[in-house]
Amino acid sequence: MQTNRAAENLQTIRTLMERSAIYRRALAPILLLAGAIGVVTAAFGFFASVKLSLAFLLLWLGAAAIAMLGAFLLARRQAVKDKEAFWSGPTRRVTQALSLPFLTGLFFSVLPTLMYGGYAPGILNKFIVALWMMFYGLALFTAGFFMPRAIKVFGTFFVISGWCLFLLGSMDKISEQINMHLLMGSFFGVLHLALGAYLYLTEKKNPAA
Repeated sequence: MQTNRAAENLQTIRTLMERSAIYRRALAPILLLAGAIGVVTAAFGFFASVKLSLAFLLLWLGAAAIAMLGAFLLARRQAVKDKEAFWSGPTRRVTQALSLPFLTGLFFSVLPTLMYGGYAPGILNKFIVALWMMFYGLALFTAGFFMPRAIKVFGTFFVISGWCLFLLGSMDKISEQINMHLLMGSFFGVLHLALGAYLYLTEKKNPAA
């Protein structure tokens, strides 16, 4: 039984390594889409003056849901194009690596917001953003073991940035000068566009399948 499991794990690792180029091709359009959604959402939140924590949470969770749906459709289209099974063993491993950090970040942002965010004028926003950045970075770092090295670096940058923002959150005079929508737009918008463009421009012309 253990021998079969070890053989299955070895085959999964080998398949992930062989398909690294495919993941790279799928990641570029996904990151570009997520970045565009992030920029548009940040612009809307900033100009509409969305400040209450509950409204802030709903706005950005809605944007995240749209981005995830778009990522699903793009990944599926890439799988069909390459004549690969979409929900394969390697895909399940990557999904598992992403899911727990995502769900944990969601839990620790939704719970306090539902309790206090309906009437707190943006007090929780900086901590919500810091948590999102940290757990999102952890998810990317974990999934980065199955993806291009740039994803691990990207995830590490998000984690460290989340630490810094969390520390700045206790310094009201500094943190009050930072608009959380613009910060979200910079990290979840502009940086995703930049990484997506990098992966697209550096993609090998004839990647090994």
